[in-house]
Amino acid sequence: MTSGFLSALGGRIAERWLAALALPGLLFLSAVTTAVVLGHGHWYDVERLRAWIDTLADSPASHSAGTVVLVAAGVLAGAAVAGAAAQSLGTGVELLWCAEPYGPVLRYLAERRSRRWRAADAAFRSALVAAGRARIAGRDEADRLTDLAERRYADRDRLGPAVPRHPFGTGDRLAAPAQRLWHAHQLDLTAAWPHLWLLASDGTRAELQGARARLTDSARLCAWGAGYLVLGLWWWPAALAGAVAVTSGVRRGRAAAEAFAELTEALADLHVRDLATALGIEHEGVDDRVLGERLTRLLRKERRAE
Repeated sequence: MTSGFLSALGGRIAERWLAALALPGLLFLSAVTTAVVLGHGHWYDVERLRAWIDTLADSPASHSAGTVVLVAAGVLAGAAVAGAAAQSLGTGVELLWCAEPYGPVLRYLAERRSRRWRAADAAFRSALVAAGRARIAGRDEADRLTDLAERRYADRDRLGPAVPRHPFGTGDRLAAPAQRLWHAHQLDLTAAWPHLWLLASDGTRAELQGARARLTDSARLCAWGAGYLVLGLWWWPAALAGAVAVTSGVRRGRAAAEAFAELTEALADLHVRDLATALGIEHEGVDDRVLGERLTRLLRKERRAE
């Protein structure tokens, strides 16, 4: 039984390694080889690439089993190194998405997003007031002004549901559940999260883990895209692939952050009273804010002032 479990575990690890590191790494090494052989001047010359491969195949070294094994091992090692580098860079991308506005560059980006949101909010409020006055006065343009207000609201909502505080929208979206729960219930999500996680069902945990994994995969896709963008300095079609990968990674990352934030907030809303029950806090007929304050005080190990 133990050997079967270890074999199955090893198979899953090998499968994940192959999917996450080896295959993308092999594809990247193939692109690097193509870039070196063709370059900008012969970017479309497939015959040139095939001739180069035929030359390698006809060389005496290619008929040696030892050489073939060494080359195969080197290629796999190179693919693994490239995959590990992309994984590390992806972690950096993920941290950057969620970064606080520390430093002049990140602070500038956060302030720029805040200014854009406030301008969009002012435009929405002006359009809303104009539409309300037109409807009260019974003017014919009331419907047009109402549609304009709805478009202004959509423009503001694309920038975020509240004033941006982070350099990137992903950071604001991931921080939104904690802010909303604090304002609505005075509940510290950071302190309550481990306990809420233990109360969640297996299906809920799987959904959260899936959304979190998709966020990580999106950041790693951006990292691969950055690698292809650099490779575009030697073979310009690689830059096109890199641009598509980065764009896709950013869009997927936003969607994954949105899903993870919604699931996080839903988990807290559904299980906050279950958490109170598990901790022995009376909650029948208790206001949500009062209950949230009691939970926060208990989970922070705070004492009521004497």
